Amino acid sequence: MTVIETPSRRWWRGVRERVPINLEFFEQLSKEPIPHHMKHWWYCLGGTPLILFAVQVLTGILLTFYYSSSPDNAWESVRRISQDVPFGWWIRSMHRWAANLMVIAVCLHLLRVFFTGAFRKPRELNWIAGVGLLFVTLGFGFTGYALVYDQVSYWAAVVGTNVAGQFPLIGSWIAGLLRGGADVSATTLSRFFVFHVGAMPTLMLLLLGLHIFFVRIHGVMELDAPAEVQERPITVEEDREAKRRFDPNRFFAFFPDHTTTEIGVAMVLLTLLSVLALVFPPPLGTPADPGETPGHIKPEWYFLPLFRWLKLVPLWLGMAGIAVAGLSLLFWPFIDAAWRRYRPRSEAATWVGAAAILLTLVFLIWEAAS
Repeated sequence: MTVIETPSRRWWRGVRERVPINLEFFEQLSKEPIPHHMKHWWYCLGGTPLILFAVQVLTGILLTFYYSSSPDNAWESVRRISQDVPFGWWIRSMHRWAANLMVIAVCLHLLRVFFTGAFRKPRELNWIAGVGLLFVTLGFGFTGYALVYDQVSYWAAVVGTNVAGQFPLIGSWIAGLLRGGADVSATTLSRFFVFHVGAMPTLMLLLLGLHIFFVRIHGVMELDAPAEVQERPITVEEDREAKRRFDPNRFFAFFPDHTTTEIGVAMVLLTLLSVLALVFPPPLGTPADPGETPGHIKPEWYFLPLFRWLKLVPLWLGMAGIAVAGLSLLFWPFIDAAWRRYRPRSEAATWVGAAAILLTLVFLIWEAAS
C-alpha cells in the first residue's frame, strides 16, 4: 500500500533533514524532576537575574542607537535620549532600574545558596561561577554609571579608578586598563563603553552558561530530602534512580509546574520594574567638567559599604581588606570544607554570613546617611 505524502508532511520532513533536532531531548528536559522545595517562589531567585539581564540587553541595544561614547557628545546624547527621543526616558529608566534590581537579585540568590549550604561538595565550582556573576554585575554598574558623563558620574569614575589603582599587586595594571593612561580621559570613556557593551556581556554569558551547565549535571540540592538521604548523602546513581521513578513526595515536573512559578515571578518583577521606571526616572546632572571637582562625590548605592570602609582605614589597608574579602567569598566552599573537617557539625558559615550581612548593612546605612 502506497502512502501519499501530503505537502505538510513533506515540508516537515525537509525541516527535520536540514535541522536534525532531537525532540526527545527537549521532551525529556521539560520533564526534568525538580526538588519539592522549589515550589516556593523564594527558591526561584536563580531565574530572576537572567530575566533582568535580558531586560538590560534589550534596553541597552535600544540605547546604543542614540548614545555616543565621545566625551564631547556623551552627555548631550544622554540628554537627547532622556528628553527628545520618544520613550527614550522610559527605556533609560528601565535599563537603570533593571541594573539595580539585578544587583539585589544576584545577592539574594547567593545568600539563599550560602545559608542553605548549597555551595558544598560537589557544587563548589558552581558557587565560584555564581560569585563571578556577582563581580561582573558590579562591573556592569560601575562602567554604566560612568557612561552618563555628567559631573557626578565623571568624578565617581576618577575616584573609582584611583581606588582600583591601590589594589594589592595588580592595582596599577587595573587602573591602566580602565583609564587607558595616567588619568581619566576620552580613552577612558571609550574603554568603559567597550567593557559595558562588549567584554562584560560576553563574560556574563560565559559564566551563565557555566552556571547552568553545573546546575544541569549536579541538579538542585534537595533541602527537604528524606531523613535517610540527609543522614547519608545519596550517590549520583541513586539520585538519578529517584528522579527516574519521579517520587511525587520529593520531586515535581519542570514543565509546567516550575515553569509556571518562574513566569509568575517574571510578571511580578516586570510590573515592579515598570512602576519604578515610571515613578523614579534616573536624573541627569550637569555635563562633566574635569576642571571643577564637586564638593560631595558618592558612588552607586551598592558601592557605599566599600566607600565607607575605605574612609575608616588607610587606603592600602582598605584595598587589602577588600581583596581578602573577595577571595574569601570566591573560595568559601573550600574554606568551609577545611573548617568542617575539624568541626563536622559546626555552623560557623551561618555566623560568618550573618556578621557579613550585618556589617554591610551598617556601612550602607552609615554612608547613605552621611
